[in-house]
Amino acid sequence: MSRYGAWIGGAIGWALGGPIGGILGYTFGKMFSDNSLSVESNDNWNGNRQTRPGDFSLALLVLSAAVMKADDRVLKSELDFVKAFLKNNFGPNQADQLTLMLRDVLKQEIRVKEVSEQIRHHMDLSKRLLLIQYLYGIAKADGEIHSSEIHQIHQIAGWLRIPAGDLKSIEEMFSAGTSDPFKVLEITKDATDSEVKKAYRKLAVKYHPDKVLDLGESHRKQARERFDAIQNAYEQIKRERGFK
Repeated sequence: MSRYGAWIGGAIGWALGGPIGGILGYTFGKMFSDNSLSVESNDNWNGNRQTRPGDFSLALLVLSAAVMKADDRVLKSELDFVKAFLKNNFGPNQADQLTLMLRDVLKQEIRVKEVSEQIRHHMDLSKRLLLIQYLYGIAKADGEIHSSEIHQIHQIAGWLRIPAGDLKSIEEMFSAGTSDPFKVLEITKDATDSEVKKAYRKLAVKYHPDKVLDLGESHRKQARERFDAIQNAYEQIKRERGFK
């Protein structure tokens, strides 16, 4: 087995099968020329719902490629963003391998709906929400989010069954200028103080970083950004309204 074999075997489960495994199969074949890993033998991906760190990252890799290709161009800034993410999560050696995977995926046709449905089947909502947060970050890597990229993310969110309020709230984090604290908390400006507090408590539980702790500390840090945005929005409304 290659020096990446132990990492692949221990960190990836269901993503080696189904649509994602099909997209990445050729790349895996190149990485494991000694046939120590067979994507084809892992086709029973419906049987295991546990999402391992590698499953999450491969799912993100494929969806990232779909978003990057949405405007019919792949920018260096987008590639740099994804490379930085991979390096932060896996270290330089494994990041190099995953970057090679990404380059292969970008050359392929991606059946985004089928990929999204595979992800939805295996991932809990907290991890799916984190995926959407990453995708917005990638889309904005060049300084702005293009309409074609927004459309693609909205489609993915629909197939992942992301609640509309959550999608708008995450999108607000990446809006130009100062984000609207009420939109971040998924409420309207005429919400009562009691409703503001209730919305904050609900989202604070829903987006707590510990929800994705099993993915590793780096993903937990990314989830913390969303949690902090919720906290900051609540504190801003408290200051403006003068309640405790």
